[in-house]
Amino acid sequence: MPQSKNELISIVIPTFREEKNIAKVLRGVENQLRGYNHELIVVDDVRSKDKTAEIAKRMGARVIYDNVGKGAALIRGLRAARGDVLIAMDADLSNEPKELRLLIDAIDIGYDICTGSRFIIGGGSEDIPPLRVFGNKFFVFLVNLLFRANYTDMCYGYRSFRKGVPERLRLKEKGFGIETEINIKAIKNGLRVVEVPSTEKKRAAGEGKLRTFRDGWVIFSTIMKNVF
Repeated sequence: MPQSKNELISIVIPTFREEKNIAKVLRGVENQLRGYNHELIVVDDVRSKDKTAEIAKRMGARVIYDNVGKGAALIRGLRAARGDVLIAMDADLSNEPKELRLLIDAIDIGYDICTGSRFIIGGGSEDIPPLRVFGNKFFVFLVNLLFRANYTDMCYGYRSFRKGVPERLRLKEKGFGIETEINIKAIKNGLRVVEVPSTEKKRAAGEGKLRTFRDGWVIFSTIMKNVF
């Protein structure tokens, strides 16, 4: 349980055409956070033109809108969050709600950021092809080398923050470079970061938004922009 009965947990979920998944995601979160003071924030892309926002509202989530990309949506959602612990997760059922308590506990014991990793003991993925495994390991190597870090996963969005930390990071990435930017700026700001094992499930329905080569270049560019 949270350290304080008044501690608020904010769950921030960027969405784009996730009407087939969002109800199950929110139901899973609610089941895991019974007894916790929490809020659900869905940041829906106004271009999605489906029932994601309608379903989320019906299930008690606060819905706000963005029209730029995943990074921009996450930044907007984190700014709107009021919690003492802020948690970012995906809307495609790839993130296990049962891992939420681990992300919360890491902040409660003193870390500034807790990030899930698919590549440490206890973690894994059912949804990452060999080419993306190679790309992720390359980006991990590059970030660890350039910024004297010790990450095992670079492109995974399931993570938690202490209140006020996202503002300190001054995040700017609008798309899929956002996770890499968070990891780099956490090190540059001297924040206390811990990785915990996470199991990535296959997308339940709909089409994945990540494009391997296009977004790989975005991630590489994000690393290079933050070297100096």
